[in-house]
Amino acid sequence: MNQQQEKTVTPSDGFAKVRRETKGRKGKGVVVISGLGLDNKALKELAKKLKKTCGSGGSVVDETIEVQGDKREVIQQVLEKAGFKVKLTGG
Repeated sequence: MNQQQEKTVTPSDGFAKVRRETKGRKGKGVVVISGLGLDNKALKELAKKLKKTCGSGGSVVDETIEVQGDKREVIQQVLEKAGFKVKLTGG
């Protein structure tokens, strides 16, 4: 018998956190978006939209979206249009 395990989505606190990271990436910067409170399918759709808008690559890792490059302002505008409250965290 197969038992289906449903992954639970961590609920959002009302803010999408956007931060830039370089640690563990050989100095290359990526923008990490967390705290969205979306399921995996919705995360992938939003990531696709963000990557297309920024003109760069990226991926969905666990419950976060990673977009290559430092495009925090562009990502902030897209997320606010989508109805998220955005906090820029980190440096």
